[in-house]
Amino acid sequence: MRITAGIDVGSTYTKTVLVDRAGDILATAMEPTGFRLVEVAALTLERALASAKLERKDLAYVVATGFGRHQVAWADVHITDLTAAARGATRLFPATRTILDVGGQTMKAIRLGENAIVRSFRLNDKCAAGTGAFLEKTARYMGYTTAEIGPLVETSKDATSISGVCAVFAESEVINHLSQGVAPADIMHGAIVSLVNRSVQLMKRVQLEQEFTLIGGILRFEAMARVVREALQSEVNVPPPSLVQCVPAFGAALLGQRRLEVLAAGLPAAREPLP
Repeated sequence: MRITAGIDVGSTYTKTVLVDRAGDILATAMEPTGFRLVEVAALTLERALASAKLERKDLAYVVATGFGRHQVAWADVHITDLTAAARGATRLFPATRTILDVGGQTMKAIRLGENAIVRSFRLNDKCAAGTGAFLEKTARYMGYTTAEIGPLVETSKDATSISGVCAVFAESEVINHLSQGVAPADIMHGAIVSLVNRSVQLMKRVQLEQEFTLIGGILRFEAMARVVREALQSEVNVPPPSLVQCVPAFGAALLGQRRLEVLAAGLPAAREPLP
């Protein structure tokens, strides 16, 4: 059984996914990234291997992706998270043409062509108001944990307007709403609407096309996907909660399988795995 591992060293969490020759997922693991990138990458790999009852010697290939991918010196190859996300998303939803990836520190919009080739992309990594960190910070300020964001928003009667284009100004709006007695659920709902508005603008900049696939940790909250559907007036694909944060790691593992096929065929191995 030919096993490959994809390790996504993200800014907030590090994820590992193991797949077999058929591309089926054998195990996943996830840990907060912190500042020991090499150690956490190894930890998630060991956890995934243990879950699948495998050992390091059982691995045929390791692919690292994410912002910290080059820290994983023992990986066989390093690829961009754009390439990895494209491959993972199209494996789950083959007709995907636009990907929205909302993580803790960055937000990405990616438009795909045929064969999961990235045609254009835009990043929003300059301000926390356009990332999941803004939602988490808003929740903490109001005394809620990240895990409580979803249930809290489901009790909202109406989204409170949060128009600040900067995290600092947006936070001031949150404080002002609280002082006026606005319900925390409505404030949280408004924060999600604000984040979605930024995400839709990012998608428009890549000339968005259907189908839309949403990935990233913030998509654990069903309210996020619902507000995106309303904004786009279109259905969207969302992976299951257990996989929504792991799509780039999944794609990296799949590309590991593809690279092994290329090597077995005696073709030149480019730095980026062939589509």
